[in-house]
Amino acid sequence: MGRFYLPTAIDYSNGDPHLGHALEKVGADCIARYRRLRGDQVHFLMGMDEHSQSVIAAAERAGVTPRAWADDMADRFARFWRRLECSHDDWIRTTEPRHVAGVTALLERIRANSPDDLYAGEYEGLYCAGCEEFKTEAQIVDGHCAEHPTIDLVSLKERNWFFRLSKYRDAVAQRITSGEFRVDPEFRRNEVLRLLEAGLQDISISRQRRPWGIPFPGDPQQTVYVWFDALINYLSATGFPEAGYEKHWPADLHVVGKGITRFHCIIWPAMLLAAGIGLPKRVWAHGYVQWEGAKMSKSAGTAVDLETAIARYGPDALRYYLLRDIGFWNDGDFTWDRFDARYTADLADGLGNLASRSLAMIVRYRDGIIPAGATTPLDARASGVVESYDAALGDAFDFVKALDAVWSLVNGANQYIVQREPWALAKAGRDAELDETLAALARCLYRIAVLVEPFIPGKAAELWRALGQTGAIDASAFGRLGEPQVTGIRVEKPRALFPKPTV
Repeated sequence: MGRFYLPTAIDYSNGDPHLGHALEKVGADCIARYRRLRGDQVHFLMGMDEHSQSVIAAAERAGVTPRAWADDMADRFARFWRRLECSHDDWIRTTEPRHVAGVTALLERIRANSPDDLYAGEYEGLYCAGCEEFKTEAQIVDGHCAEHPTIDLVSLKERNWFFRLSKYRDAVAQRITSGEFRVDPEFRRNEVLRLLEAGLQDISISRQRRPWGIPFPGDPQQTVYVWFDALINYLSATGFPEAGYEKHWPADLHVVGKGITRFHCIIWPAMLLAAGIGLPKRVWAHGYVQWEGAKMSKSAGTAVDLETAIARYGPDALRYYLLRDIGFWNDGDFTWDRFDARYTADLADGLGNLASRSLAMIVRYRDGIIPAGATTPLDARASGVVESYDAALGDAFDFVKALDAVWSLVNGANQYIVQREPWALAKAGRDAELDETLAALARCLYRIAVLVEPFIPGKAAELWRALGQTGAIDASAFGRLGEPQVTGIRVEKPRALFPKPTV
């Protein structure tokens, strides 16, 4: 049993969350839940990035203070993540005193450990308000930021503090290529290495003093640049610089979007190297949720409202669709047709039908008590499913393959019912064969409830309770997948897990 510190990217407080945010959060939550099932002591961090210029602009448009705006946004995001059943252990906001202390301490640590790495100078360049970042020529397409093509770049010139990023090209590249600092998937790693091969420029890490932001240590006329500030949340949430922060640090896995790999895979490790602090073990950069081939974002607007998507079939169905059809490897299009098809085929007609039929037959033929029964080919199939599931989730975070494995068991169990015809066995008085069949189905549902818990935790819990199980689906339940002890337990027929919509 090991510790596992899992932070996600923190979100800008400039507008409501969208499906892109949801994919990242439910994907990270799936990983956290899986690691708990495997017995790890997980510390799962989420939060809000609140010091950006975009927050000031949004607050001005709304006629409120930045603090009032950030408080409202933090509450909105937190409510959405609760609705989507995210199981984070901590929620950090960059306006919290613990974060301000962490940012100040890290800058002072860099100044003490690598005094030449911070210096004052004048910066002039094209600035993207969407990214809150000065853009290099390689990041500009047709005169606009590649990430925010609808926002005009602004020419800025001002005195700032700089971080000597150029010094760390080889050190960061060496740690990536050696595997000491993993960047995944592999094609994202190659993208980061190409950026490093092209060379690094020193970066501006402050802005002329603004009332909304963290004062730059030793220079009250400057405010810490939002991205430099935001990255430090992963460390400040551990209690840094206070003693004991090493209980969680270094992070085992950062989950971020592919558009911010430069910050997390180049700038962030360089900052830590300059401060003499250990690097995260791994960064996973997932793709985007798209609508008709275009990235969903706050600045460009979104055709799919997160509230509407949750309301369509409930939070578990949305989690399932995002993880099954889009996943954590590549970009994927969200379409209502695909969502409807997945819900009907996989959830309503697949798992929902299996649970309803199996439990109803146990109630009808055995007064709700699971009978004893020898192992069957259905049990044999389950062992291979668990092996494939572990292989998919353990290191590759391949949600699609993991769910394919589980649904091979769902489909196999539905076929088993057709082949065994329990109703015919009951009519013919073949009690031993009926007991064997019902016991096998009960064990199968036990296994499925455990395996789907990271993906659809609410519905998994409903199925778990219908199987007569008490307590939570946890590591001990996972440990019993080989031989679920279900004989003699009373079950109940639940209401439809995934009711079909009325026309």
